[in-house]
Amino acid sequence: MSKEYVILVPKETEDEELSSASDHHDGAHSSSNGATNFFNATATSAVNAVNGLVKIQMPSPHRDEPRFPPEKVKTFVALAFALISALVNTTSLAMVHERVPQNDPPLPDIFLDSIPVQQWGLEVSEIMIICMNYFTVVTIIFHKHRHIVFRRLFVILGFLYLYRSVTIFVTVLPVANPSYYCSPKSNSTTPFLFLERGLRILSGLGMSINGKHTYCGDYIFSGHTMVLVLCYLVTAEYTSRRWWILHWIYAIMSTVAVLMVLIARGHYTIDCIIAYFITTRLWYIYHTMANNPNLKESGPHNHLSRIWWFPIFQYFEGNVGGTVPRQYEWPLPWPRRWGAKLPQRTS
Repeated sequence: MSKEYVILVPKETEDEELSSASDHHDGAHSSSNGATNFFNATATSAVNAVNGLVKIQMPSPHRDEPRFPPEKVKTFVALAFALISALVNTTSLAMVHERVPQNDPPLPDIFLDSIPVQQWGLEVSEIMIICMNYFTVVTIIFHKHRHIVFRRLFVILGFLYLYRSVTIFVTVLPVANPSYYCSPKSNSTTPFLFLERGLRILSGLGMSINGKHTYCGDYIFSGHTMVLVLCYLVTAEYTSRRWWILHWIYAIMSTVAVLMVLIARGHYTIDCIIAYFITTRLWYIYHTMANNPNLKESGPHNHLSRIWWFPIFQYFEGNVGGTVPRQYEWPLPWPRRWGAKLPQRTS
């Protein structure tokens, strides 16, 4: 779509320009027909002199596509991927429950052996997890590029759940807290039984506070620590650096919640250490690749392209044009006045 710009010029100037244009037209006609056609098209569409006014047709400036397209369909695909991975994780736990040693004592743990068991610690930890999850989701909803942030969170969650479904299945540890209630084992197991157990655990978000998680054996690595660390990483990555108080609050709450899990003996110490290491390294690798266009292309010099999930990464991050800015907006189309009041921070 083009725009018209009207320029006011004196009559004499207009006549001179038209005369000069006519002379130039004759010269162009005598030299080549191609030049004549070009001039005629330009004179007809670009310059129109009427009563001392010259109307020039100016094309609209070229607008590049947004660097951060929302791609809502990909966001829903990422959500589905996270849910399927979570179901694989809980189904793996349902199978592991049948293999947990019943009469074996807990493994030696330098931290757990140094403190008395506090049964209330697990409940406190899960309450803190619920609060941090709610605030993290609200933070993402108000982010200007919320679909990209949600998509990245879902994809990373999916990878972590798939990793965890393998680690808890291959190595089964004795129950860390002998007083923790474990559901009786089944005399006969079927795939449908494991799937039913997995759906039951998933419906309770993998928490014990609601009575849905009564199966034992999911130790390496800690799902509680994984979620707590992710909440902190999302907040630190996608909120302004000026919100350092919020970052410290999240860091302290995450640390305290992990300690609550340990004093309740919901996990061994090694479970929490491995969870922290895997979660942070996966987050750092994923975002380093997402923020560098060269790392989105496979090649002999990009060894990160050899990771098994690299094609998945390319699908979700291929159209994101750089580092996502830390900007916020009112998420609803109404009322508009609230959107103008939100701060737009990029640092």
